[in-house]
Amino acid sequence: MTNQLLRASAEDIVRRLRDAGFSTFWVGGCVRDFLLGREPQDYDIATSALPEQVEQLFKRTVAVGRKFGVMIVVEDGRQFQVATFRAEADYQDGRRPEKVVFSSAEADAQRRDFTVNGLFFDPLAGQLHDWVGGEKDLQAKIIRTIGAPEERFAEDHLRLLRAVRFAAQLDFKIESQTLAAIQRLAPNIERISAERIRDELVKLFSPPHAARGLAGLRDSGLLPGVLPELVATLACEQSPDFHPEGTVFEHIRLMLEKLPAGADPSLPWAVILHDIAKPATAELDPATGAIHFYGHEKVGAALAERILTRLRFPKKQVEEIAACVRHHMQFKDVKQMRTATLRRLLMRETFPLELELHRLDCLGSHGSLNLYEFLVEQATELKNQPSLRPPLLTGEDLIALGLKPGPEMGVLLAEVRDRQLQDELKTPHQARAWVKQRLLNHGGRTG
Repeated sequence: MTNQLLRASAEDIVRRLRDAGFSTFWVGGCVRDFLLGREPQDYDIATSALPEQVEQLFKRTVAVGRKFGVMIVVEDGRQFQVATFRAEADYQDGRRPEKVVFSSAEADAQRRDFTVNGLFFDPLAGQLHDWVGGEKDLQAKIIRTIGAPEERFAEDHLRLLRAVRFAAQLDFKIESQTLAAIQRLAPNIERISAERIRDELVKLFSPPHAARGLAGLRDSGLLPGVLPELVATLACEQSPDFHPEGTVFEHIRLMLEKLPAGADPSLPWAVILHDIAKPATAELDPATGAIHFYGHEKVGAALAERILTRLRFPKKQVEEIAACVRHHMQFKDVKQMRTATLRRLLMRETFPLELELHRLDCLGSHGSLNLYEFLVEQATELKNQPSLRPPLLTGEDLIALGLKPGPEMGVLLAEVRDRQLQDELKTPHQARAWVKQRLLNHGGRTG
Protein backbone atom coordinates (compact mmCIF):
# COMPACT_ATOMS: atom_id res chain seq x y z
CA MET A 1 0.00 0.00 0.00
CA THR A 2 1.36 3.45 -0.94
CA ASN A 3 1.65 6.20 1.66
CA GLN A 4 -1.32 8.00 0.07
CA LEU A 5 -3.52 4.90 0.26
CA LEU A 6 -2.37 4.24 3.82
CA ARG A 7 -3.31 7.77 4.84
CA ALA A 8 -6.64 7.53 3.01
CA SER A 9 -7.50 4.33 4.89
CA ALA A 10 -6.53 5.94 8.21
CA GLU A 11 -8.75 8.92 7.42
CA ASP A 12 -11.63 6.65 6.46
CA ILE A 13 -11.45 4.81 9.81
CA VAL A 14 -11.67 8.17 11.62
CA ARG A 15 -14.60 9.23 9.41
CA ARG A 16 -16.58 6.06 10.04
CA LEU A 17 -16.10 6.29 13.80
CA ARG A 18 -17.04 9.98 13.74
CA ASP A 19 -20.14 9.29 11.65
CA ALA A 20 -21.17 6.75 14.30
CA GLY A 21 -20.95 9.47 16.94
CA PHE A 22 -17.55 8.72 18.47
CA SER A 23 -14.77 11.25 19.12
CA THR A 24 -11.74 10.00 17.17
CA PHE A 25 -8.17 11.17 16.41
CA TRP A 26 -4.85 10.09 14.98
CA VAL A 27 -2.38 9.80 17.86
CA GLY A 28 1.26 9.24 18.74
CA GLY A 29 4.08 8.67 16.29
CA CYS A 30 2.07 9.27 13.13
CA VAL A 31 1.14 12.76 14.33
CA ARG A 32 4.72 13.46 15.35
CA ASP A 33 6.06 12.34 11.98
CA PHE A 34 3.34 14.21 10.09
CA LEU A 35 4.25 17.47 11.87
CA LEU A 36 7.94 16.87 11.17
CA GLY A 37 7.21 16.53 7.45
CA ARG A 38 7.86 12.79 7.41
CA GLU A 39 5.61 10.14 5.90
CA PRO A 40 4.14 7.99 8.69
CA GLN A 41 4.69 4.28 8.19
CA ASP A 42 1.61 3.40 10.24
CA TYR A 43 -1.30 5.17 11.90
CA ASP A 44 -2.61 4.70 15.43
CA ILE A 45 -6.12 5.86 16.22
CA ALA A 46 -7.70 6.77 19.56
CA THR A 47 -11.45 6.92 20.02
CA SER A 48 -14.25 7.13 22.55
CA ALA A 49 -15.73 3.95 21.03
CA LEU A 50 -15.47 0.82 23.18
CA PRO A 51 -13.94 -2.38 21.74
CA GLU A 52 -17.31 -4.03 21.07
CA GLN A 53 -18.48 -0.88 19.26
CA VAL A 54 -15.36 -0.93 17.06
CA GLU A 55 -16.11 -4.58 16.24
CA GLN A 56 -19.63 -3.68 15.15
CA LEU A 57 -18.43 -0.93 12.80
CA PHE A 58 -15.70 -2.79 10.93
CA LYS A 59 -15.79 -6.12 9.13
CA ARG A 60 -12.30 -7.30 10.07
CA THR A 61 -11.02 -6.73 13.59
CA VAL A 62 -8.61 -8.49 15.94
CA ALA A 63 -8.96 -8.13 19.71
CA VAL A 64 -5.28 -7.89 20.59
CA GLY A 65 -5.88 -6.21 23.96
CA ARG A 66 -9.59 -5.99 24.62
CA LYS A 67 -9.27 -5.37 28.37
CA PHE A 68 -6.92 -2.46 27.59
CA GLY A 69 -9.31 -1.20 24.92
CA VAL A 70 -6.98 -2.05 22.05
CA MET A 71 -8.30 -3.43 18.77
CA ILE A 72 -6.77 -3.98 15.36
CA VAL A 73 -8.86 -2.90 12.38
CA VAL A 74 -7.83 -4.45 9.06
CA GLU A 75 -8.49 -2.26 6.02
CA ASP A 76 -7.12 -2.85 2.51
CA GLY A 77 -4.76 -5.48 3.85
CA ARG A 78 -3.15 -3.17 6.43
CA GLN A 79 -3.55 -3.17 10.18
CA PHE A 80 -4.52 -0.08 12.15
CA GLN A 81 -4.47 0.03 15.94
CA VAL A 82 -7.69 1.52 17.28
CA ALA A 83 -7.68 2.11 21.04
CA THR A 84 -10.33 3.44 23.38
CA PHE A 85 -9.39 6.60 25.31
CA ARG A 86 -8.13 5.37 28.65
CA ALA A 87 -6.41 6.29 31.88
CA GLU A 88 -4.18 3.77 33.63
CA ALA A 89 -3.20 3.16 37.25
CA ASP A 90 -1.47 0.79 39.69
CA TYR A 91 1.61 -0.20 37.69
CA GLN A 92 3.33 -2.92 39.71
CA ASP A 93 5.51 -4.82 37.25
CA GLY A 94 7.15 -1.91 35.44
CA ARG A 95 5.29 -2.77 32.27
CA ARG A 96 1.49 -3.14 32.50
CA PRO A 97 -1.19 -1.33 34.52
CA GLU A 98 -3.18 -3.37 37.00
CA LYS A 99 -6.35 -1.58 35.96
CA VAL A 100 -7.59 0.51 33.04
CA VAL A 101 -10.35 3.12 33.13
CA PHE A 102 -11.84 4.29 29.84
CA SER A 103 -11.89 8.08 29.83
CA SER A 104 -11.42 11.21 27.71
CA ALA A 105 -9.00 12.17 24.96
CA GLU A 106 -7.20 14.62 27.26
CA ALA A 107 -6.75 12.00 29.99
CA ASP A 108 -5.52 9.57 27.35
CA ALA A 109 -2.88 12.07 26.27
CA GLN A 110 -1.69 12.51 29.85
CA ARG A 111 -0.97 8.78 30.28
CA ARG A 112 1.43 8.61 27.30
CA ASP A 113 5.23 8.51 27.53
CA PHE A 114 6.78 11.61 25.90
CA THR A 115 5.27 14.94 24.92
CA VAL A 116 6.16 14.53 21.24
CA ASN A 117 4.17 11.26 21.26
CA GLY A 118 1.18 12.75 23.10
CA LEU A 119 -0.27 14.84 20.28
CA PHE A 120 -3.76 14.21 18.88
CA PHE A 121 -4.74 15.20 15.34
CA ASP A 122 -8.12 15.45 13.66
CA PRO A 123 -7.41 14.62 9.98
CA LEU A 124 -10.92 15.57 8.89
CA ALA A 125 -10.77 19.11 10.31
CA GLY A 126 -6.98 19.43 10.02
CA GLN A 127 -6.84 20.38 13.71
CA LEU A 128 -4.10 19.60 16.23
CA HIS A 129 -4.93 18.98 19.89
CA ASP A 130 -1.98 19.45 22.25
CA TRP A 131 -2.68 18.89 25.95
CA VAL A 132 0.93 18.04 26.89
CA GLY A 133 3.18 20.69 25.26
CA GLY A 134 4.32 18.33 22.53
CA GLU A 135 4.23 20.84 19.67
CA LYS A 136 6.64 23.18 21.48
CA ASP A 137 9.02 20.29 22.23
CA LEU A 138 8.88 19.16 18.60
CA GLN A 139 9.91 22.63 17.49
CA ALA A 140 12.69 22.72 20.11
CA LYS A 141 13.77 19.13 19.23
CA ILE A 142 13.42 17.87 22.79
CA ILE A 143 12.41 14.50 24.26
CA ARG A 144 10.58 15.13 27.53
CA THR A 145 8.31 12.90 29.61
CA ILE A 146 4.69 13.83 30.09
CA GLY A 147 4.57 14.72 33.77
CA ALA A 148 7.15 13.57 36.31
CA PRO A 149 9.90 11.44 34.71
CA GLU A 150 10.06 9.04 37.66
CA GLU A 151 6.35 8.26 37.32
CA ARG A 152 6.48 7.68 33.58
CA PHE A 153 9.54 5.45 33.83
CA ALA A 154 8.10 3.50 36.77
CA GLU A 155 5.05 2.66 34.63
CA ASP A 156 7.21 0.98 31.98
CA HIS A 157 10.95 0.64 32.46
CA LEU A 158 11.41 0.16 28.71
CA ARG A 159 10.64 3.88 28.34
CA LEU A 160 14.19 4.50 29.64
CA LEU A 161 15.52 2.94 26.45
CA ARG A 162 12.77 4.32 24.24
CA ALA A 163 13.75 7.87 25.23
CA VAL A 164 17.27 7.24 23.94
CA ARG A 165 15.92 5.62 20.79
CA PHE A 166 13.58 8.51 19.98
CA ALA A 167 16.36 11.03 20.61
CA ALA A 168 18.64 9.13 18.23
CA GLN A 169 16.01 8.57 15.53
CA LEU A 170 14.80 12.17 15.52
CA ASP A 171 18.20 13.75 16.29
CA PHE A 172 16.67 15.42 19.35
CA LYS A 173 18.11 16.17 22.79
CA ILE A 174 16.75 14.55 25.93
CA GLU A 175 15.48 17.26 28.30
CA SER A 176 17.78 17.64 31.33
CA GLN A 177 15.39 16.42 34.06
CA THR A 178 14.31 13.51 31.88
CA LEU A 179 17.94 12.56 31.20
CA ALA A 180 18.85 12.84 34.89
CA ALA A 181 15.99 10.50 35.75
CA ILE A 182 17.13 7.99 33.12
CA GLN A 183 20.65 8.04 34.58
CA ARG A 184 19.31 7.48 38.11
CA LEU A 185 16.88 4.75 37.10
CA ALA A 186 19.07 3.05 34.47
CA PRO A 187 19.50 -0.22 36.47
CA ASN A 188 15.74 -0.81 36.14
CA ILE A 189 16.19 -1.61 32.46
CA GLU A 190 17.53 -5.00 33.55
CA ARG A 191 14.01 -5.89 34.73
CA ILE A 192 12.74 -5.79 31.14
CA SER A 193 12.61 -8.99 29.05
CA ALA A 194 15.42 -9.69 26.61
CA GLU A 195 12.98 -9.72 23.68
CA ARG A 196 11.70 -6.19 24.38
CA ILE A 197 15.24 -4.87 24.83
CA ARG A 198 16.32 -6.55 21.59
CA ASP A 199 13.46 -4.98 19.64
CA GLU A 200 14.39 -1.51 20.91
CA LEU A 201 18.09 -2.02 20.20
CA VAL A 202 17.36 -3.18 16.65
CA LYS A 203 15.53 0.11 16.05
CA LEU A 204 18.21 2.09 17.89
CA PHE A 205 21.04 0.69 15.76
CA SER A 206 19.38 1.22 12.38
CA PRO A 207 20.94 3.71 9.94
CA PRO A 208 21.24 6.64 9.72
CA HIS A 209 21.06 7.18 13.49
CA ALA A 210 22.95 4.12 14.80
CA ALA A 211 26.03 6.07 15.94
CA ARG A 212 23.84 8.53 17.86
CA GLY A 213 22.10 5.54 19.42
CA LEU A 214 25.36 4.07 20.70
CA ALA A 215 26.47 7.42 22.13
CA GLY A 216 23.04 7.78 23.73
CA LEU A 217 23.41 4.44 25.52
CA ARG A 218 26.74 5.60 26.91
CA ASP A 219 25.54 9.05 27.99
CA SER A 220 22.30 7.80 29.55
CA GLY A 221 23.98 5.16 31.68
CA LEU A 222 21.95 2.39 30.01
CA LEU A 223 24.91 0.67 28.34
CA PRO A 224 25.79 -1.55 31.35
CA GLY A 225 22.20 -2.78 31.57
CA VAL A 226 21.61 -3.65 27.92
CA LEU A 227 25.09 -4.43 26.49
CA PRO A 228 27.44 -4.75 29.50
CA GLU A 229 30.17 -6.35 27.37
CA LEU A 230 30.59 -3.05 25.50
CA VAL A 231 31.46 -1.06 28.63
CA ALA A 232 35.10 -2.21 28.58
CA THR A 233 35.51 -0.85 25.03
CA LEU A 234 35.03 2.71 26.33
CA ALA A 235 38.57 2.83 27.73
CA CYS A 236 40.22 0.21 25.52
CA GLU A 237 42.99 2.01 23.62
CA GLN A 238 44.40 0.82 20.29
CA SER A 239 47.69 1.38 18.47
CA PRO A 240 47.44 4.72 16.63
CA ASP A 241 49.21 3.42 13.50
CA PHE A 242 46.18 1.26 12.63
CA HIS A 243 43.56 3.05 14.72
CA PRO A 244 44.12 6.81 14.84
CA GLU A 245 40.50 7.22 16.00
CA GLY A 246 41.39 6.04 19.53
CA THR A 247 39.39 3.61 21.66
CA VAL A 248 37.54 0.53 20.49
CA PHE A 249 34.26 2.22 21.42
CA GLU A 250 35.06 5.23 19.22
CA HIS A 251 36.04 2.86 16.40
CA ILE A 252 32.65 1.12 16.64
CA ARG A 253 30.83 4.46 16.81
CA LEU A 254 32.57 5.72 13.66
CA MET A 255 31.72 2.50 11.83
CA LEU A 256 28.06 2.84 12.77
CA GLU A 257 28.18 6.41 11.46
CA LYS A 258 29.10 5.02 8.04
CA LEU A 259 26.31 2.44 7.86
CA PRO A 260 24.57 2.70 4.49
CA ALA A 261 20.81 3.17 4.17
CA GLY A 262 19.02 -0.13 3.75
CA ALA A 263 21.88 -2.09 5.30
CA ASP A 264 21.50 -5.80 6.02
CA PRO A 265 19.85 -6.07 9.48
CA SER A 266 22.81 -8.13 10.70
CA LEU A 267 25.40 -5.53 9.72
CA PRO A 268 24.99 -3.14 12.68
CA TRP A 269 25.43 -6.08 15.05
CA ALA A 270 28.47 -7.36 13.19
CA VAL A 271 29.94 -3.87 13.60
CA ILE A 272 29.08 -3.64 17.30
CA LEU A 273 30.46 -7.09 18.10
CA HIS A 274 33.43 -7.53 15.73
CA ASP A 275 35.94 -6.18 18.29
CA ILE A 276 33.97 -7.07 21.42
CA ALA A 277 36.83 -9.23 22.77
CA LYS A 278 39.61 -6.68 22.32
CA PRO A 279 39.53 -5.53 25.96
CA ALA A 280 39.87 -9.15 27.14
CA THR A 281 42.78 -9.92 24.78
CA ALA A 282 44.73 -6.63 24.92
CA GLU A 283 48.52 -6.97 25.34
CA LEU A 284 51.02 -4.11 25.45
CA ASP A 285 54.42 -4.71 23.82
CA PRO A 286 56.83 -2.97 26.24
CA ALA A 287 59.55 -2.74 23.61
CA THR A 288 57.53 -0.96 20.94
CA GLY A 289 54.52 0.36 22.85
CA ALA A 290 52.22 -1.37 20.36
CA ILE A 291 48.93 -2.85 21.60
CA HIS A 292 48.06 -6.32 20.31
CA PHE A 293 44.79 -8.25 20.48
CA TYR A 294 45.86 -11.75 19.51
CA GLY A 295 42.93 -14.11 18.93
CA HIS A 296 40.29 -11.49 19.64
CA GLU A 297 38.28 -12.61 16.62
CA LYS A 298 37.89 -16.18 17.94
CA VAL A 299 37.14 -15.10 21.49
CA GLY A 300 34.83 -12.44 20.09
CA ALA A 301 32.84 -14.91 17.96
CA ALA A 302 32.02 -16.99 21.03
CA LEU A 303 31.15 -13.87 23.02
CA ALA A 304 28.96 -12.56 20.18
CA GLU A 305 27.02 -15.83 20.16
CA ARG A 306 26.36 -15.54 23.90
CA ILE A 307 25.24 -11.91 23.66
CA LEU A 308 22.92 -12.46 20.71
CA THR A 309 21.49 -15.64 22.21
CA ARG A 310 20.83 -13.78 25.46
CA LEU A 311 18.93 -11.16 23.45
CA ARG A 312 16.89 -13.91 21.77
CA PHE A 313 18.06 -13.27 18.20
CA PRO A 314 17.10 -15.95 15.65
CA LYS A 315 19.63 -18.78 15.50
CA LYS A 316 20.52 -18.23 11.83
CA GLN A 317 21.22 -14.55 12.46
CA VAL A 318 23.36 -15.40 15.50
CA GLU A 319 25.40 -17.77 13.36
CA GLU A 320 25.99 -15.34 10.50
CA ILE A 321 26.99 -12.46 12.80
CA ALA A 322 29.33 -14.75 14.76
CA ALA A 323 30.86 -15.90 11.45
CA CYS A 324 31.56 -12.28 10.51
CA VAL A 325 33.27 -11.69 13.86
CA ARG A 326 35.30 -14.91 13.53
CA HIS A 327 36.51 -14.17 10.01
CA HIS A 328 37.05 -10.40 9.98
CA MET A 329 40.81 -10.54 10.63
CA GLN A 330 41.34 -12.76 7.57
CA PHE A 331 40.76 -9.81 5.28
CA LYS A 332 44.14 -8.22 6.03
CA ASP A 333 45.85 -11.22 4.38
CA VAL A 334 43.76 -11.61 1.22
CA LYS A 335 46.51 -10.48 -1.17
CA GLN A 336 48.87 -13.14 0.18
CA MET A 337 46.36 -16.00 0.05
CA ARG A 338 46.59 -18.95 -2.32
CA THR A 339 44.02 -18.70 -5.10
CA ALA A 340 42.04 -21.63 -3.68
CA THR A 341 41.98 -20.12 -0.17
CA LEU A 342 40.84 -16.75 -1.48
CA ARG A 343 38.10 -18.32 -3.57
CA ARG A 344 36.79 -20.24 -0.58
CA LEU A 345 36.55 -16.94 1.27
CA LEU A 346 34.70 -15.35 -1.65
CA MET A 347 32.28 -18.29 -1.83
CA ARG A 348 31.26 -18.18 1.82
CA GLU A 349 27.55 -17.59 2.27
CA THR A 350 28.32 -14.70 4.61
CA PHE A 351 30.94 -13.08 2.32
CA PRO A 352 28.76 -10.11 1.21
CA LEU A 353 28.10 -9.25 4.87
CA GLU A 354 31.75 -9.80 5.78
CA LEU A 355 32.88 -7.58 2.91
CA GLU A 356 30.65 -4.73 4.02
CA LEU A 357 31.91 -5.14 7.60
CA HIS A 358 35.47 -4.90 6.28
CA ARG A 359 34.65 -1.72 4.36
CA LEU A 360 33.22 -0.10 7.47
CA ASP A 361 36.16 -1.39 9.54
CA CYS A 362 38.52 0.49 7.22
CA LEU A 363 36.42 3.66 7.11
CA GLY A 364 36.22 3.67 10.90
CA SER A 365 40.00 3.51 11.30
CA HIS A 366 42.83 4.08 8.79
CA GLY A 367 40.52 4.88 5.86
CA SER A 368 42.29 2.80 3.19
CA LEU A 369 40.00 0.72 0.97
CA ASN A 370 42.66 -0.95 -1.20
CA LEU A 371 41.90 -4.47 0.14
CA TYR A 372 38.16 -3.87 -0.19
CA GLU A 373 38.58 -2.81 -3.82
CA PHE A 374 40.80 -5.85 -4.49
CA LEU A 375 38.13 -8.15 -3.08
CA VAL A 376 35.38 -6.50 -5.13
CA GLU A 377 37.48 -7.19 -8.26
CA GLN A 378 38.11 -10.79 -7.24
CA ALA A 379 34.44 -11.37 -6.46
CA THR A 380 33.49 -9.98 -9.89
CA GLU A 381 36.00 -12.30 -11.59
CA LEU A 382 34.67 -15.28 -9.68
CA LYS A 383 31.11 -14.39 -10.64
CA ASN A 384 32.21 -14.58 -14.28
CA GLN A 385 33.52 -18.13 -13.71
CA PRO A 386 30.35 -20.04 -12.79
CA SER A 387 32.05 -23.36 -13.55
CA LEU A 388 34.03 -22.99 -10.32
CA ARG A 389 30.94 -23.01 -8.12
CA PRO A 390 29.92 -26.70 -8.35
CA PRO A 391 32.60 -29.27 -7.35
CA LEU A 392 34.01 -31.30 -10.24
CA LEU A 393 33.33 -34.62 -8.49
CA THR A 394 30.92 -36.00 -5.91
CA GLY A 395 31.03 -39.00 -3.63
CA GLU A 396 29.02 -40.98 -6.20
CA ASP A 397 31.73 -40.28 -8.79
CA LEU A 398 34.39 -41.71 -6.47
CA ILE A 399 32.29 -44.80 -5.74
CA ALA A 400 32.00 -45.34 -9.50
CA LEU A 401 35.80 -45.27 -9.61
CA GLY A 402 35.95 -48.07 -7.04
CA LEU A 403 36.50 -46.13 -3.83
CA LYS A 404 34.55 -47.29 -0.76
CA PRO A 405 32.66 -44.73 1.36
CA GLY A 406 34.62 -43.53 4.38
CA PRO A 407 36.98 -40.84 5.69
CA GLU A 408 39.37 -41.32 2.78
CA MET A 409 36.66 -40.29 0.37
CA GLY A 410 36.23 -36.96 2.15
CA VAL A 411 39.97 -36.30 2.06
CA LEU A 412 40.10 -37.02 -1.65
CA LEU A 413 37.07 -34.85 -2.46
CA ALA A 414 38.61 -31.98 -0.49
CA GLU A 415 41.88 -32.26 -2.43
CA VAL A 416 40.06 -32.37 -5.77
CA ARG A 417 38.11 -29.28 -4.75
CA ASP A 418 41.29 -27.50 -3.71
CA ARG A 419 42.96 -28.26 -7.04
CA GLN A 420 39.83 -27.10 -8.86
CA LEU A 421 39.85 -23.77 -7.02
CA GLN A 422 43.58 -23.50 -7.67
CA ASP A 423 42.91 -23.92 -11.45
CA GLU A 424 44.91 -27.16 -11.55
CA LEU A 425 41.85 -29.26 -12.46
CA LYS A 426 39.24 -27.71 -14.75
CA THR A 427 36.94 -30.49 -15.95
CA PRO A 428 35.33 -33.61 -14.45
CA HIS A 429 37.35 -35.70 -16.94
CA GLN A 430 40.62 -34.20 -15.66
CA ALA A 431 39.50 -34.73 -12.07
CA ARG A 432 38.66 -38.41 -12.63
CA ALA A 433 41.97 -38.97 -14.36
CA TRP A 434 43.82 -37.34 -11.47
CA VAL A 435 41.92 -39.48 -8.92
CA LYS A 436 42.73 -42.70 -10.84
CA GLN A 437 46.41 -41.81 -10.92
CA ARG A 438 46.37 -40.87 -7.25
CA LEU A 439 44.79 -44.19 -6.28
CA LEU A 440 47.23 -46.06 -8.49
CA ASN A 441 50.23 -44.33 -6.92
CA HIS A 442 49.00 -45.06 -3.41
CA GLY A 443 47.73 -48.58 -3.92
CA GLY A 444 44.09 -47.54 -3.59
CA ARG A 445 44.68 -45.26 -0.57
CA THR A 446 44.42 -41.48 -0.56
CA GLY A 447 47.35 -40.76 1.70
